[in-house]
Parts: sequence; C-alpha cells; structure tokens
Amino acid sequence: MTEWLASATEYATLLIDSLALLVIFVGTVEAVFNGLRAMLSAASGHQQRDVWLRYARWLVVGLTFQLAADIIETSISTNWEAIGRLAAIAVIRTFLNYFLERDLAEVRERQSDDGKHPT
Repeated sequence: MTEWLASATEYATLLIDSLALLVIFVGTVEAVFNGLRAMLSAASGHQQRDVWLRYARWLVVGLTFQLAADIIETSISTNWEAIGRLAAIAVIRTFLNYFLERDLAEVRERQSDDGKHPT
C-alpha cells in the first residue's frame, strides 16, 4: 500500500509541477507580448499596470500550484533533510506569494483611487 501511495504522490507532484510550469510560461509569454505592445504604443500608466497585474496573477497561480506539489511531496517523505529543504522552499514560495498579493492589492487600491479622483 505504501509503495502505491508513493508512486501516486510522485505522479501527482509531477502533474502539478507541470501545470505550474505551464501557467508560469503562458503568463510570461503573454506579459512579454502585452508589455512590448504597451511600451511601443502610447499606452497610459494604467495599461502598463494592467499588464503587470495580469502577470502577477499568473505568477501567484503558478506559485500556489508549486506549493501544493511541495506539500504533497512532503506528506510521504521520511527523510528529515528532505522535509527541511521542502519546508524552506515552501516558506520562500509563501513569502513570494504574500508579497505578490500585497503588490496586487496596492495597485488595485491606487487604481480605484485614480478612478475616484479624475484629473
């Protein structure tokens, strides 16, 4: 039974990490094209912030998937060194996710303030 669980965990981790990679890759490609278009056109600051906001959302989703894969992988590990390494990675990803979410909230707040006080 334990071998089956370990095998299923490996496949689940691989699948979730692959999805995270795909999400981050698609978000990066989209951000490059939209960012170049915004930079080369007479885009307003709002349009450039929208590119950043959208990319940050992609990154948050990708990091969340990676964290989920780490949690699954840690659940069957019996090696304390591996658990410690995965815990450190999870903490780093959690902090990255926190700061990305905080930046998104600040930009949303600024955008709503800009909408309330048109110049």
